[in-house]
Amino acid sequence: AGAAGYVYKDVDPDALAAAIRSVHAGHILLQPEVADALLTQEEANSGQSRGSSLTEREREVLGLIADGRSNREIARALVLSEKTVKTHVSNILMKLDLADRTQAALWAVRHGMTD
Repeated sequence: AGAAGYVYKDVDPDALAAAIRSVHAGHILLQPEVADALLTQEEANSGQSRGSSLTEREREVLGLIADGRSNREIARALVLSEKTVKTHVSNILMKLDLADRTQAALWAVRHGMTD
């Protein structure tokens, strides 16, 4: 929102004066808890934007991975070949920058892609 600093309202007067001088000098000042909250929010937003690059079919496959289904089970459920499912899984891992199916399943759960 354009703020260059954030302190709690119960900050002691000397710390407030130092914070004002610091921001006036061009520094950015955030309480550690505020910085953590902003980073957590940014990570969540980053994850959502990565997920938006998935195709509808990849989202379906990812949801089934999160349900614990094997490639064979996913292939049967979506009427696809196992090779096609493997391709979708590879694409999902690449697009989400994940190392394996377990990470993909956790990502899907964290981002509400399961039933």
